[in-house]
Amino acid sequence: MTTTSYDATRIDPAWWSWEGMHGGWVAGAALTAVRGSFAGGAQPVRSLTTHFLTPVGTGPLSFSGTAPATGRRTSTCLFTGHQDGEPVVLGSALFGPSRPGPAYAGLAAPDVPEPDDCLPLELPADLAPFARQLEIRPGTGDLPLAAGPRAELVAWVRFRDDRPLDAAAVTTLTDVLPPALYAHWSTPRPVPTAELTVHFSDALDDGSPYGWSLVRIRCDHAGGGWAVDDSAVWSRDRTLLAAARQARVVRGPTPPQTAAGTVNS
Repeated sequence: MTTTSYDATRIDPAWWSWEGMHGGWVAGAALTAVRGSFAGGAQPVRSLTTHFLTPVGTGPLSFSGTAPATGRRTSTCLFTGHQDGEPVVLGSALFGPSRPGPAYAGLAAPDVPEPDDCLPLELPADLAPFARQLEIRPGTGDLPLAAGPRAELVAWVRFRDDRPLDAAAVTTLTDVLPPALYAHWSTPRPVPTAELTVHFSDALDDGSPYGWSLVRIRCDHAGGGWAVDDSAVWSRDRTLLAAARQARVVRGPTPPQTAAGTVNS
């Protein structure tokens, strides 16, 4: 089993979250780093799992990976990301080609107005600095920190730089809305991601769409200082691009940190 190292990934401080780099962005960067160096890299990615061992800072992020299982049908890559010589993330990516098979679309997009009919939402810059890279338009009346009856947010989202919605970008989108509990709370607190798993649909096999995506995140259970969020991303024509689940740590209220590591005033 051969271990491969990659050129250090440049961290974009614009994707800073509450106390570290945005988890979905880091997971997408990991996928970009490893997918071209294995036999499976030429194949579509089917799933990506990322464990966050510690908040990722703004220094260079170096990835290494191994391919313990590469066959005719699937290829698996195990990867680790290091900063300052210490592991900060680890995970796996599964690749596999398309093949004939039955189709089923059981995860339907929510019935919401088109993005042009929805009002923009500006997330607080101190809580979510990365949101400046996005345009967000809620599709329902559920809003962050509105103390609503349910823990669910639905919004149209697009990148301001109009990047293609490839697997890395879609990974970011699965984690781009506030934690679902924010729809039920009135006071913010950090809810960092400990583990994120994304399953990609075959809609990305033949190319990447552009523009708006419809994103939904919801929490069905929280307790003991943990929460489980389920999210899904659809293209503007309501085609499912990915479904994800993440385990989150629910912490007590603390001030957010800047990318430089100082507390915002």
